[in-house]
Amino acid sequence: MRIADCGLRIADCGLRNAECGLKLENAAETPAPGTAPRKIEHMNQNEMKQRTKAFALRIIKAVETLPRARTGGVLGKQLLRCGTSVGANYRAACRARSSADFIAKMGIVEEEADETIYWMELLVEAGLVKAAKLKLLMQEADELVAIAVASINTTRGHTR
Repeated sequence: MRIADCGLRIADCGLRNAECGLKLENAAETPAPGTAPRKIEHMNQNEMKQRTKAFALRIIKAVETLPRARTGGVLGKQLLRCGTSVGANYRAACRARSSADFIAKMGIVEEEADETIYWMELLVEAGLVKAAKLKLLMQEADELVAIAVASINTTRGHTR
């Protein structure tokens, strides 16, 4: 099963190419001033793999900047585990043997991306990191949750 067969569409979660920071193969060049950009309809499997790997690398960099005190270390480990597992679990979903297997594996992607948001919120609320430093990373995690949910719903054939 390929992700393209399941109909993963960026449009399902309201994202545009510029918002995810990737140059997609099917993306139009920069539109002329005063014209609307062409909406991207599909993100292919490799583009999503690239996006989740870039997310993991950003998580690693964020964890490396945390204070070395006990709390920073413990919360950092949790953030590192779930933040890097998003991409690993997405890759596993790409190798799913059935729609049910794909849905289950994408459910794990959804859970790990959501857990990543939780640990980042804790870091901010504990005063270990300023919210502004994690804002874009939290937004990306939220978008990855939305993509996972949209993909699951598309595979199921309905929305939640």
